[in-house]
Amino acid sequence: MKIPKVEAPLATFFLRIPLSVMFFQQGLSKYPVDGAVAEMWNLPYIVWWFVTWGEIGSAIGLLVGGVLGIVPWHRWLSKFYQSVAWNIGDIITRFSAITMTCVVTGVIWLMAPNSLWDVIWRDYLHVSLYVGALYFALRGNAKYGA
Repeated sequence: MKIPKVEAPLATFFLRIPLSVMFFQQGLSKYPVDGAVAEMWNLPYIVWWFVTWGEIGSAIGLLVGGVLGIVPWHRWLSKFYQSVAWNIGDIITRFSAITMTCVVTGVIWLMAPNSLWDVIWRDYLHVSLYVGALYFALRGNAKYGA
């Protein structure tokens, strides 16, 4: 009996959904961007602004990059334009994921943990977000037939 497998671009797209939802929700929870909240975290307003919009933008970008990766471009475009569309999706995915890892690194840094083990053992949420974003930063989009 042969068990059917889902193509890699579609399978990895399902990983993007909860990661993007979490970042989008975190970004929206900071909206509207307020200087008083930034002061509460001892951050300059501009850093808080970049964090808020970085979370929202990276969540949207990770999904958009994934959509560009799962669309079967071979049905509509020539080889050159297939490559262009896929590469744009890959760049959007990687940029969004790098932004996510930077945001989570900053969050972990602000918490000032005693050691790396404190982060790993007690902060599973941020570790999970970091590892998920790191996967897409390093892997990018998966191609069909690869």
